[in-house]
Amino acid sequence: MNRRRMMEAAGLVLFAMACSDSEMPPTTAVAADSADQVLFNMVHYITIDGLRRVVLEADTAFFYQRAQSAEMLGLKVDFFTPEGAHSSTITSKEGTYNWRDESMEARVDVVAVTPDDRRLTTDTLRYNRDRNEISGPSAFKFCGPEQQLEGDAFTSDPEFRRVETTRPRRGQMGDVACR
Repeated sequence: MNRRRMMEAAGLVLFAMACSDSEMPPTTAVAADSADQVLFNMVHYITIDGLRRVVLEADTAFFYQRAQSAEMLGLKVDFFTPEGAHSSTITSKEGTYNWRDESMEARVDVVAVTPDDRRLTTDTLRYNRDRNEISGPSAFKFCGPEQQLEGDAFTSDPEFRRVETTRPRRGQMGDVACR
């Protein structure tokens, strides 16, 4: 559940309490209480054609059956190539997983790194399983062995070999030192 929804729920509870004439405050289900399932130390494998392609981990996951989604805290996602090699790891403070289409969104302090030291930081990162693509609608910084790029939105493959932006702010090619 995103922060805005949680704040709206909390605001409704406070409004109901302020308007109540009784001494007993009304009871209202909050986001975590309305989850169909709550899992701690969750690990989920996503396969494509029977091969492990993504391992999704969360410290806490709140599953919502009707929406067919999970809100997660303490998120870590490992991506693998079709040959089974580890290609990148993404971490964030929170995220959403939609199990209908196996898409994922990571939010808050998102950091993506690859085994060969490519690094991308942003506030929001989305994974589209059907296109095997990662994208971000907000400002980002990417640093690789031969490229440094900053922009307002991006798309990439999970290995961060092809990072593209339509709104670049700054970039550098060649042997660059990441900062």
